[in-house]
Amino acid sequence: MRAPLIEHSSERPRVRRVRLAVALSLVLVAAACGSSDGSSLPQGSEPANLDPADFVSHVDHPYWPMAPGSRWVYREGPQRVVVMVTDRTKRIEGIPATVVHDIVTEDGELVEDTWDWYAQDKDGNLWYLGEQTKEYEQGKVKSTEGSWEAGVDGAEAGIVLPAKPEVGMAYRQEYLEGEAEDEARILSVDEKAEVPFGAFDHVLLTKDFTRLEPALLEHKFYARGVGPVLTVAVSGGSDREELVSFTG
Repeated sequence: MRAPLIEHSSERPRVRRVRLAVALSLVLVAAACGSSDGSSLPQGSEPANLDPADFVSHVDHPYWPMAPGSRWVYREGPQRVVVMVTDRTKRIEGIPATVVHDIVTEDGELVEDTWDWYAQDKDGNLWYLGEQTKEYEQGKVKSTEGSWEAGVDGAEAGIVLPAKPEVGMAYRQEYLEGEAEDEARILSVDEKAEVPFGAFDHVLLTKDFTRLEPALLEHKFYARGVGPVLTVAVSGGSDREELVSFTG
């Protein structure tokens, strides 16, 4: 509908400025809304195009801080999972990645031994740059399937956690065709979770899935200042991995 004409010419500049201000504010709101769906986060197989100058030397994401020496112990059925942040870094595509050691045992016997590589950019996004994993059976390496490194053989880095998580954000966590194609979507930032280590409020909840195993769907819960506290298989299994102890 056409706006009514202003009879007094002295009013016209003021009205014009008001209209321009309103138009500009609508553009800014639209831009903000457009970014809330995670459209700027990596998707599928698209190149990450990471610049080492955009990364910092530490990981202090509020939902998963990784100070050297931090240690998480999880229980998943008969298995015990120990995750520890080392004081080492591995340079991947020029980025000094934090090295995290992940060991899975069952009845004292080694089941899986993994080295994960993470890095945080200046905006606060937590990136996953790859992993070197070995599965064991009766003390011998059974498989290294799932290992990948950003920049090698077409592998691309992914996001573990966005800097400012919002409901609806979707992103890839890792990519190596046919080997590592995990994705995630944020479902909530105000959940509750209770595990042996404690009870938490205002927990971040993600839906994790992969096209390599379409039937598999997991929900992961991240507590502020701690990190992952609970992982529950929603379909494709009945696993439940819960935090038993944490040392920051």
